[in-house]
Amino acid sequence: MRYRTLTAALAVLFSVAPSRAQTKTVTLPLDSAEGLKPVNAKVEPVMYKGRKAIRVTDTAPQGTSDDGRFVVVSGSQFEDGLIEVDVAGNRFPGATEVARGFVGVAFRVAQDGPPFEAFYLRTYNGRSDDQLQRNHSAQYISSPEYPWNRLRQEVPGKYETYVDLVPSEWTKMKIEVKGDKARLYVNGAPEPTLIVNHLLHGSTKGAVALFISVGSVAHFSNLRVSK
Repeated sequence: MRYRTLTAALAVLFSVAPSRAQTKTVTLPLDSAEGLKPVNAKVEPVMYKGRKAIRVTDTAPQGTSDDGRFVVVSGSQFEDGLIEVDVAGNRFPGATEVARGFVGVAFRVAQDGPPFEAFYLRTYNGRSDDQLQRNHSAQYISSPEYPWNRLRQEVPGKYETYVDLVPSEWTKMKIEVKGDKARLYVNGAPEPTLIVNHLLHGSTKGAVALFISVGSVAHFSNLRVSK
């Protein structure tokens, strides 16, 4: 019943006719795994730092691409609007230094994705003693053609930037999408942390997904999607 209610709410949100100007918002508390479809990840409801949340853990086989771990929100069909969520990223015990506590949101996800667009955070980079690592704290990717390493090599500094982050601590993410443009806001800042003036897949449509990467264990709470 809960899953049917969630799906129905999303269907109402994403079927609103464009001529109706008012904003429609659906809030998903993420206190249950129902309605969530994991890809190369484990999903479990937990209590985390005093609130109900979803824990997402990397379970991908060795050799899986960095953008191959996510959890699709079933029934979502997102084109333009706002995506807001509280996240807390960390690496799981025993993970190497390569695991930077990746956590974020993918959007306009194709059936089980990719392709999709995504913004994510590297929580261990936010207060690193290495300034270069700090500069890689927030990232945009366009999967599968434009992973982070290709973007860094071809257009260094254009699709990633610094933002203050602490591993394991709740962090607010807000993503604003309109046409082929998107902006990432972190922790309620009035100005965007990262601006993308041309999404690399252009203007598309698809699902919303919770995003992690190599060696990550992340928590998600209070997902809000507005059209």
